[in-house]
Amino acid sequence: MIYFDNAATTLKKPETVIKAVTEAMCSFGNAGRGVHGSSIDASRIIYETRSLLAELFHAESPERIAFTANSTEALNMAVKGLLSPEDHVITTELEHNSVLRPLYELEDNGLELTVINADKLGNINYDEIGQAIKNNTKAIITTHGSNLTGNLLDIEKISAIAHAHNILYIVDASQTAGVFPIDVKRMNIDVLCFTGHKALLGPQGTGGIYVRKGLDIKPLITGGSGVQTYSRTHPKEMPTALEAGTLNSHGIAGLNAALSYIKEVGMDSIREKECSLMWEFYSKAKEIDGIEIYGDFSTENRCAIVSLNVRDYDSGLVSDVLWNDYGIATRPGAHCAPLMHKALGTEKQGAVRFSFSHFNTFDEINTALSALREIASEE
Repeated sequence: MIYFDNAATTLKKPETVIKAVTEAMCSFGNAGRGVHGSSIDASRIIYETRSLLAELFHAESPERIAFTANSTEALNMAVKGLLSPEDHVITTELEHNSVLRPLYELEDNGLELTVINADKLGNINYDEIGQAIKNNTKAIITTHGSNLTGNLLDIEKISAIAHAHNILYIVDASQTAGVFPIDVKRMNIDVLCFTGHKALLGPQGTGGIYVRKGLDIKPLITGGSGVQTYSRTHPKEMPTALEAGTLNSHGIAGLNAALSYIKEVGMDSIREKECSLMWEFYSKAKEIDGIEIYGDFSTENRCAIVSLNVRDYDSGLVSDVLWNDYGIATRPGAHCAPLMHKALGTEKQGAVRFSFSHFNTFDEINTALSALREIASEE
């Protein structure tokens, strides 16, 4: 199998990740719920992983990182824990449904929502963000990188706009955490939501949320915490405030190993390999008659994603042929990015997304290009 669906989840993981999960499943107890060795071992790996994430994102301290099951949970925490019906929020057409649907839910209950339009290349006009700000604007929420086009948003520019008006800035780093440098302090990011199973190379069921010091988020769920048992209310201190119930210590152990791998290999090295594969694929795919590619490729700084269509063929059909006839895994359809597809004019056809990992090879790229040439040449 040739796997080009890494924007959905990275399939190839470092061997150390697999080993760490296996060992954890054989030895970990419940973190923070005992003083025996199995419980302490789980607590230790959770704290170590918190520390690695704080280092990766340049957070003030490990305590500012709370673990979640994925970005979707983290984004729901941020949206529902910070916003009220009387607030106004600004977002963009680049967003994943993990941002849009919680916002729509609040909009149905009175929240005022402004969505910044994207052009045919999937870019926004940053001036429109400033122009959309109102007296009751509470937050700006954007992705860092589009999961459909691979376009990056200038989150430093957006952050400057937000903080010039004393507005919160919440960032969805699902596609960029682990492959693009993110400095939450220098970039003035109030809340960063991320997942462990994509570029961070960890297991599914892992992710997290960074919350800057001084900002409190109302918890999405409350319950057992291992501390303050006799209190009627859930603890308010981070990270316990956002971590009700037993954490996925087995998955977090794998995420710990993945973070160590990224640190050892080097984020820049990983990104350069992914981008070199992406540019090789893009430069040759765009020359194939009948292929249309979406997104802005005028800048070197972008996610390793190429979304395309073959003639007027349904994207699901093309992806199905790629898999069944060539053993190539891609992602067709709408990619949980409905507004982006409307902006690109691909709402009905969808798109076939190729997304690359540094574990992919140039031979695999050439095989995929050959397959596309054959598919595009068929009547």
